[in-house]
Amino acid sequence: MKNYRIIVENDHKHIYSGHIPLGGINPLGESISFTNYYMEKDDEPFFGICGEFHFSRYHEQYWEDEIVKIKMGGVNIIATYIFWNLHEEVEGVFEWEGNKDLRRFIELCAKHRLYVIIRIGPFCHGEIRNGGLPDWLFGRPFEVRSNDEGYLAYVHQLYQEIGVQVQGLLYKDGGPVIGTQIENEHQHSSAQWGLTVGINNMWVSSGRDGNAHMLKLKEMALKAGMDTPIYTCTAWGGASTPVPDMLPLWGGYAYWPWIYYEEGRVANLTEHPATPEYIFRDKHNNNIPSSYDFEPCYLPETYPYACCEMGGGMVQFYKYRFAFPYNSVPAMTVMKVGEGCNLIGYYMYHGGSNPKGKLNPYTNDLATPKISYDFNAMIGEFGQVRESYKRTKLQHYFLSTFQKLFSCTKTRLPADTSQMDPYDVKTLRYAVRSHKGAGFLFLNNFQDHVDTHNLEDFNVSVDLPGETITFPHQGELTLGKDSFAILPFNFDLGGITLKYATAQLITKMEVDGEEYYFFYIPEGMKGSYALQSEGIKKVTVDKGNCNQLGEWTVVEVAGSESSLIQLEPIHGPKIMIYTMTSQQSLYFWKVKLHGRERAVFTDANLLVYEDGEELKLESTNQHTVVMSVFPAFEDSFASIKGGELIGIAQEGLFKTYSLKAPAKEVNYEFTKINNERATLDFARNAFTGLKEALLCIHYTGDIGYAFIKGELINDNFCNDTAWEIGLKQFEERLVEHGMYLYVSPIRKGTVVNSNTTMAGWNETAEQSIADILSVSIVPVYEISINFNK
Repeated sequence: MKNYRIIVENDHKHIYSGHIPLGGINPLGESISFTNYYMEKDDEPFFGICGEFHFSRYHEQYWEDEIVKIKMGGVNIIATYIFWNLHEEVEGVFEWEGNKDLRRFIELCAKHRLYVIIRIGPFCHGEIRNGGLPDWLFGRPFEVRSNDEGYLAYVHQLYQEIGVQVQGLLYKDGGPVIGTQIENEHQHSSAQWGLTVGINNMWVSSGRDGNAHMLKLKEMALKAGMDTPIYTCTAWGGASTPVPDMLPLWGGYAYWPWIYYEEGRVANLTEHPATPEYIFRDKHNNNIPSSYDFEPCYLPETYPYACCEMGGGMVQFYKYRFAFPYNSVPAMTVMKVGEGCNLIGYYMYHGGSNPKGKLNPYTNDLATPKISYDFNAMIGEFGQVRESYKRTKLQHYFLSTFQKLFSCTKTRLPADTSQMDPYDVKTLRYAVRSHKGAGFLFLNNFQDHVDTHNLEDFNVSVDLPGETITFPHQGELTLGKDSFAILPFNFDLGGITLKYATAQLITKMEVDGEEYYFFYIPEGMKGSYALQSEGIKKVTVDKGNCNQLGEWTVVEVAGSESSLIQLEPIHGPKIMIYTMTSQQSLYFWKVKLHGRERAVFTDANLLVYEDGEELKLESTNQHTVVMSVFPAFEDSFASIKGGELIGIAQEGLFKTYSLKAPAKEVNYEFTKINNERATLDFARNAFTGLKEALLCIHYTGDIGYAFIKGELINDNFCNDTAWEIGLKQFEERLVEHGMYLYVSPIRKGTVVNSNTTMAGWNETAEQSIADILSVSIVPVYEISINFNK
């Protein structure tokens, strides 16, 4: 058996404040501030969990439900780009209506108690045309992204407009806007000028004037009224980073479609390299001033290690069409948090669609789909919830519930990891975050672009001052293929010391004076808990066994079903440990409903409104919804819309409610004209009674296009996965005009013939590959429950 060891001699983190000129107070007296290690709310550690959602890339009709869906995923901050070229496509004409209504979007975030960070540019990137700069800036005699007075005069107008939109919504006014990002990747990244693509492919300047330009933009933002507690900048790649006036933010992506467009060394790249993203580093350590993708211009321990662009997905590029592995997202969270991050941010958390322009119909970056900006995000382009959402939700519960403890823990590595080979998937990757001898062991078995396998027959010893804790005390560990874990040790379990667990902590609740702790067993592991026997009067386990090993009580729980451990202390109330399997955990929710916190199991999406007095259950392709709740509701539902209650049953801790919506089949007629062309026609009430209808298309070819009356409404780069389109927003037009699908073929052996005396060009191909294989429509139901009588 392989034994891995990690020495934790000194886990005291030197935490101090007062040197970062960021923060603020709202009218209720709530405050935001920073130490050198974490963000504070009312002078207590606050673990920020930020998810990117672009209001202008989503239909305003559905904003509120999607904002709630984001919140239910454990996010507490929404970040959103404000793309200049969408709001001032025509010089001097600003648009803030409809899907561009920034003010209404922020008001909805405020309604649901989510903080907001506005990313105001001027340059944003975001895979949008010109990186967000209007086309008309190309024809001006100055350099953009610089302190050129001509350029700044236009930026001044933009900032003034944004300032008007957010007035009264800033934190200092009692609103949710706590942060402003200035520019993006200044002097690091750029984008093509859309006007030149296909001819000489000129690029927007990556920037000039460095920190002076960033500070000038901040000054202009303040003068425009954007006075927020936090100002941020992206810091990677040597970007301009004017600390301490801005909080530097970091990130990381493991899927890099842009590398297939580089010149020189990688011009003929055929296989994406494995990235070092999934090797643990220590990114808050002055003795390690820089590491992979982290080269700060300041001593690392002087500012928090915070992220704004952890790969919550990745957009498809024409030349690289990967099938995105959703496990990569929670694995990325494990890495960043294990490395010392106390403020995480995902790009993207929610996908969307590029809006049409008036002058330029397609506002996308030219390497990406013209309409689709699904991004393989945790929540998709049409509100689809992915496994990455369900996995990260559990991590977010943990980070929020235990933020005061966790934020103070210090990263420890087993050794120098700078030379670790990402292709080595036989060696365990691990780290510790601890404080005063208590903390968490981080394990990772995910690696992008490499085929991993189960890691078996090993254990991990954490050498602490005065003791060594070995996971597990007896036997061995297994960590499943592409899996990861955060395992507690010396954890205070309501007054009883949990020496270690081979199960991952999710959250806790207090119910009738008793504390309930919820765990799940990571893929491949055997769930066990080693408890310090002192102070325990009795241990009861419903599914498993309990053994006394010296001063420890070790409980092994069932691996194929949920289990409950009851601990009776000599003094004090009972402590409950509820353990679920990895699969069961995907359906776990912690919500405040009808006046109290509750644990819920359901495979429907939960959306909670009106301070917990209204619950929406969103179910895909299932008109019957089962919801198991603990503690159970004290009274019956006041009303149910969109379905009916068909049964109630008690199962252990949980009371199970079964509900049913009227089954619905979308009536449509599919006509295949030839392999690459088809039409769909819909009956008048085809979508009645549904929240959404997802058109699922399986096809082979190059690019899929969907049209209504000749207008492109969605597109997809073929990568042999299902192409999904939400139809509800197009309902009236689809009923009247139907839909036309076209798949452009993959052309092999192409020849362009211009051998003519006239201006004649034609292309021929030896082989064309395109076929619409199947089409189906998946219904999405919604049942709404109201608790107010």
